[in-house]
Amino acid sequence: MNTTRSKSLFQTASKYIPGGVNSPVRAFKSVGGDPIFIQKAKGAYMYDEDGNRFIDYIASWGPMIMGHAFEPVVKAIQERVENSTSFGAPTELEIQLAQLICESIPNVDRVRMVNSGTEATMSAIRLARGFTGKEKVIKFAGCYHGHGDSFLIKAGSGAVTLGHPSSPGVTKGTAKDTLLAEYNDLLGVKELVEANKGEIAALIIEPIPGNMGCILPEEGFLEGLREICTQENIILIFDEVMTGFRLGFGGAQQALGIEADLVTYGKVIGAGMPVGAYAGREDIMEFIAPNGPVYQAGTLSGNPIAMVAGLTLLQYLKDHPQVYDELDQKCHTIQNGLESILPETGLPWTINRKGSMISLHFTNESVRDFDSAGKGANEHFKKFFHGMLKRGVYLPPSAYESWFLSHPLSKEDIEHTLESARLTFREMQ
Repeated sequence: MNTTRSKSLFQTASKYIPGGVNSPVRAFKSVGGDPIFIQKAKGAYMYDEDGNRFIDYIASWGPMIMGHAFEPVVKAIQERVENSTSFGAPTELEIQLAQLICESIPNVDRVRMVNSGTEATMSAIRLARGFTGKEKVIKFAGCYHGHGDSFLIKAGSGAVTLGHPSSPGVTKGTAKDTLLAEYNDLLGVKELVEANKGEIAALIIEPIPGNMGCILPEEGFLEGLREICTQENIILIFDEVMTGFRLGFGGAQQALGIEADLVTYGKVIGAGMPVGAYAGREDIMEFIAPNGPVYQAGTLSGNPIAMVAGLTLLQYLKDHPQVYDELDQKCHTIQNGLESILPETGLPWTINRKGSMISLHFTNESVRDFDSAGKGANEHFKKFFHGMLKRGVYLPPSAYESWFLSHPLSKEDIEHTLESARLTFREMQ
């Protein structure tokens, strides 16, 4: 595979952009080698600057459910952009998208549009603190909620110890208000709550994490969190930047049958455009300015290009519910194929899947939390990633990321993916 132009572009980029990339995972640091620079994408395929075609299992980290350059979305953007790209004033499109979300998502009465998933989670935490009058927040190791200060915290030495900053620039004061729990450890959460009685404003969680691979909640875990939050007046926040409108039109809340108090969304509600939102119960959401005292604003919030793109995609998904069944079946086919190949390889492995999210971990242990996910971040994964890449299959360049399928994936694409995996595993042996 020729990557001459990508290598040249990376060298140039490194002179002007920190690390040569605008988001760390793109740098291929965890897998080695230089990043691939993409020129264009269509359907299930991405094309790099050297003319190589890749079957895409990133889907822009989730939102490209109908694939890249989905024609109805492209047409809607082209028509709308002639009216200008931004007003800094209200538009009817904002109402239409907010109405669609409120009418489709359980326990959502109001929506506030923002510009990214990070902005959505930061704002939801501030709102929870303002609404409850409390300051501490519980988050879970391995659940990624963007790069807000409150979320860049490492675990302490035990369930009831304080965390400490995992990035320079995050203050110790911020860290002391963030409590770390382990995913799927309900007892640990109960201990945290007891040790910080009456001080916890919110518990934020990816209901099905996608940032330590695809991790599934064990029976009773999320139900237990809902019960604790209700009893202790803690705002339960579901971060659905990845799962929203992907696991089904109602997201994880509907798929799992659990209602959160607040929910956050990212680029999926803009069909891949830079956009986000936080939403939830009327009494909580009305605490935001201008109706309430919690301040949050943004010149580009409700940007008309992002609104029309998101409205077009989400309306299509609502009108075509079979998309979700078809995606689930395609992902199931990949899972079955890998599970039929891997036992012959002698490699350690385990696979997690929910809907159209799937991850392969090179460990024989069950992957149920951040620590167990780390055991699959090894040389096996690096070799697997590069073996698939050279065969035209673009996977997330990190063992800690879920794969995301898009609807245009064909039977031939899946067969090529599985055959590429078979050949790569053979090389790894």
